[in-house]
Amino acid sequence: MKHIEILVTNDDGLNARGLKEAATLMRTYGNVTVVAPSEPQSGKSASISLDNTLRLNLIESVPAEEGLGSLRVYSFTGTPVDCVKMGVNLFINEDRMPDLLVSGINHGSNASVASIYSGTLGAAAEGAVYDIPSIGLSLNTHKAEPDFEGVLHYSRIIMDKLLKTGISKGIYLNVNFPNIPLEEIKGLKIGHQGHGRWVREFEKRTDPRGREYYWIIGRFLNLDQAPDADHNLVDDGYVSIVPHRIDNTDYQEIERLRDLWPA
Repeated sequence: MKHIEILVTNDDGLNARGLKEAATLMRTYGNVTVVAPSEPQSGKSASISLDNTLRLNLIESVPAEEGLGSLRVYSFTGTPVDCVKMGVNLFINEDRMPDLLVSGINHGSNASVASIYSGTLGAAAEGAVYDIPSIGLSLNTHKAEPDFEGVLHYSRIIMDKLLKTGISKGIYLNVNFPNIPLEEIKGLKIGHQGHGRWVREFEKRTDPRGREYYWIIGRFLNLDQAPDADHNLVDDGYVSIVPHRIDNTDYQEIERLRDLWPA
């Protein structure tokens, strides 16, 4: 079969189990190029490296075989968005572009306001900037070795639909999976980004030398009781799928402000 070209990255770093699961799954769909951060880069959103020397290292190269595409794995010392830019650069140097970008599988939810801070979603957004169909995959647990059976089962369903229908330009998908056994997952649902925020985010602590420091912890405040809010869907046992867009303009607010703030 003709293999599509898939660029895979994440924000948990090259050694994260979720990245390895994603790359293995994507090889059943096409040739996989992994460009992932050499160290964890969670919470970096759309951050890019402007003042650091960045290094790219080829870690592994595996040819295609029966039923599996080829695999090449690079370690990069940049952020998730840097990794996407470097991956695209590799393809451009080969006079082609990726057919698909997959970011994840992230260890931890990126539903609701977490999507703003997420390096996983930052990478997916960067793919959409290049008009590459892009998707971020996240599992609602920070365990290093979680059960990926449900994630992989529903990721296949999502991939089959995505490859059949495509994604509109400027759109990327934020997919969050509940951390429950496969048989307990209720199915897929399209939802919206839930409204919420973290409160009491900093805890004051004291180091062994008696000096005060602060550690981010926080408590999530749910401000959206709508059943199709993504974080509520995940809590209710569904896989949530939210289309995000690169263009953040609120066009209704444009018209409102034009009426209220005449030139």
